[in-house]
Amino acid sequence: MKVKIFQIDAFTNQLYRGNPAAVVLLDKWLSDDELQSIAIENNLAETAFVIPLEEQSYHLRWFTPEFEMDLCGHATLATAYVLFEEVGHKASSIHFESRSGMLTVTKRDDFYELDFPSRPPSRSELPAIIKESLNIQPVEVWKARDYLLLYTNEKDIINLAPNEGLLSQINIDPGGIVATAKGTEVDFVSRFFTPQASIFEDPVTGSAHCTLVPFWAERLGKEHFHAKQLSRREGSLVCTLKDDRVQMKGQAVKYLEGYIFV
Repeated sequence: MKVKIFQIDAFTNQLYRGNPAAVVLLDKWLSDDELQSIAIENNLAETAFVIPLEEQSYHLRWFTPEFEMDLCGHATLATAYVLFEEVGHKASSIHFESRSGMLTVTKRDDFYELDFPSRPPSRSELPAIIKESLNIQPVEVWKARDYLLLYTNEKDIINLAPNEGLLSQINIDPGGIVATAKGTEVDFVSRFFTPQASIFEDPVTGSAHCTLVPFWAERLGKEHFHAKQLSRREGSLVCTLKDDRVQMKGQAVKYLEGYIFV
């Protein structure tokens, strides 16, 4: 069977920037083992699989090379880009059924706006092995799905260098590790690390902003943000907290299209 595949750089308007995701268009679901094998073969942080449903909505799933994810922002943006620009979706919004409920992406000029659930964090303590792995200690620790580490300034975020070898010894799933601080040119900056994953630092992480946005909304007393993720590839997001939802706008660029044979 021949299946269409795209690779899209998300949360950027430049090739080789932002976060790359594969998007695989299916008519019906393959087995979970086959979906996982495709994700392993692609060897990207995420591969999105999408099938059409009734009334121009879709069912969306995300796989890393290790397991299926419950939520992924950049691969959702990449999927919406493919459906709007390559498949020819006519309506201004796309609705996705997912493991995190109904997700909506709306096209606004050259931007794609994701509507995701908010995941506010609570105060927490850092496991000893994570604390030991950090060359710079945070001033506060919070947790939702992921640990959120608050730092004094943007320079700390840039200079942060967690010990990947030490973190690979974690014998529980800690989620991700989000490091954040107020930005010098944007409202806040961040980086995102995933212990035991094949890609240790994620370039741009939409799902992490489901926690970052309510966190900074409470701290800064505002609802609209410009954010930047300071990975080597770097990415930019425009975010809004609206009740219990986080809206994230970003751009995307096509890098590759072709076929896989399964």
